[in-house]
Amino acid sequence: MGRSYFHPLYMAMNLSIKNWAEDERPREKMLQKGAAALADAELLGILIASGTRERSAIELARDILQLAGNNLLELGKLTPADLQKVKGIGEARAITICAALELGRRRQMSEGLERPVIGRSKDALPIVMPLLQDLAHEVMCVLYLNTANKVLRTEVISSGGLTGTVADIKVILRNCLLNNATGLILAHNHPSGDTKASAQDIALTKAMKEAARLMDIRLLDHIIVAGHQHLSLADEGLF
Repeated sequence: MGRSYFHPLYMAMNLSIKNWAEDERPREKMLQKGAAALADAELLGILIASGTRERSAIELARDILQLAGNNLLELGKLTPADLQKVKGIGEARAITICAALELGRRRQMSEGLERPVIGRSKDALPIVMPLLQDLAHEVMCVLYLNTANKVLRTEVISSGGLTGTVADIKVILRNCLLNNATGLILAHNHPSGDTKASAQDIALTKAMKEAARLMDIRLLDHIIVAGHQHLSLADEGLF
């Protein structure tokens, strides 16, 4: 009797070899052509490393991208728990993917921090956008500046819920003194995707500006980040 090509073990071996071959292709492509030549699914497949008996790493990567609506900004918002909703993605793989995305965010922030001077809102965007754009809850951060408007430190000052966060003006001013800062920029995100400044946003900004002025500290701006969009309260003349 000849070999049955429908034997479960034979089929599993063939599927495993097929997956292994497909999983190896992105690595070979990167070595030959560089990382920029790879599609998003191929880059993600390298992080996943290997597939399951049923699906290759590339197919798992496509499932993850589909979960994020094939949008890398949305991918950056996924938590390890979200990623584990994809069959074949366990805790270790989910953590690896989230760690890689976080490294990407930190690299963007590092590039922004190399700017010697921040004179207007767009100069601060390379720092605050990577920090805030992917978050599903509101976070307030502060950029502390010296007399030349060079960033001394970037700090997350508070973290709130889906619709709000509280910034303590006393804490911010104390940290200005600790960092020898003479200027500051506030920035927070709107997870809703709406860049419009609320009445509370404007009131906080005006109170912060007045309190800082009494200590000879300048509030240069308050930036609202909503996904890949932003609004500068200074540019809009809102304080």
